Amino acid sequence: MAQPQQFDLDAVNNPDAVLFSEMDTVSGKKIGVACLNAERSLNALSLDMINLLHPQLMAWQDDPDIACVWLEGAGEKAFCAGGDIVAMYQAMKAMPNSAVPEVVGFFSKEYQLDYLIQTYRKPMVVWADGFVMGGGMGLMNGASHRVVTERSRLAMPEISIGLYPDVGATYFLGRLPDHMGLFLGLTAAQVNAADALYLGMADYALPSSGRDGMKHALVNASWTDDLDLNLATLSDALTSRSLATDDLPDAELAARKDEISKLMTGDSITAVSEQFLAYNTEDALLSRAQKTLQRGCPMTAHIVWQQLQFGTDLSLEDAFRLELTLSVNCAVKGDFAEGVRALLIDKDRNPQWSHDTIAAVTQEELDDMFTAPWAEGAHPLENLN
Repeated sequence: MAQPQQFDLDAVNNPDAVLFSEMDTVSGKKIGVACLNAERSLNALSLDMINLLHPQLMAWQDDPDIACVWLEGAGEKAFCAGGDIVAMYQAMKAMPNSAVPEVVGFFSKEYQLDYLIQTYRKPMVVWADGFVMGGGMGLMNGASHRVVTERSRLAMPEISIGLYPDVGATYFLGRLPDHMGLFLGLTAAQVNAADALYLGMADYALPSSGRDGMKHALVNASWTDDLDLNLATLSDALTSRSLATDDLPDAELAARKDEISKLMTGDSITAVSEQFLAYNTEDALLSRAQKTLQRGCPMTAHIVWQQLQFGTDLSLEDAFRLELTLSVNCAVKGDFAEGVRALLIDKDRNPQWSHDTIAAVTQEELDDMFTAPWAEGAHPLENLN
């Protein structure tokens, strides 16, 4: 059988995958700016991007002249619409049922980057304009100041590719109100700016036309060496330019929160999914959500349910360790490769999942997905903290 092409996990084939710059401020400090630079792919997160971002963010974190970091995406359509998973697919097909380096390496490095952002010791703005999905959510979620615009559409669409909500979602989905974490994980429903604020997935909503003006305001802000003061300075600057409620799109999920919460309440994923799919509705949003769940990966539904049962009890470090276990297992013995094939490779949108229904997944199969494929002490993220 053909072997996948060997690759260097630390190599950068495209040094322009992320563009870096520094803005001088009137206070003498600087603002580090990073721009995901893959507009044609909606800034899908690649290994090159990860390998460029991580060391630069570390350098800025240790640089006393840098007061704040700004992260954005090129173009007007997306901040980051997911991960670049085609290379992983090719490796999975070349060596089926194996934990290939492309999979283990990509997810390990992605989660290390997400963890760095979650624990970053300086103010960080993520300008989440346009689509923010999958890997983009991992970059956005941990920032100290998460900004959406009237064009923002956030989602965790992994149920459609046989993966599951990762990039820290084990830690943050269960903290969303009104059973919305379960709903988003099962249905890939998109979240607009107003709903992002309601759910706590974003902190500020600014007009998409205000990006350059916001940067100019930060250049003229009073930055110091004090972290708390800098956090407050950034908060004040963003608040002063935030959109009024009337200027935001209608909060679609908030308007349905009681209905969704009731539909997502039950004793098991099988009971909840059957209840939701049987619900008679002419509501376009809920109908789309039903179709996504109906066509989605049955194993993913079970993983989402399990994530939300105990994810809030895990430390951030353990959440990422669990996610690496799940991601590798989804690739080795799950439906990840088939989901990518159907959506992105052959594009027939007709995945042949390993189970026909959610009810067909056994507890033994689910437990196997949560079992680490490494010996004790050998987990690639063992020393994450």
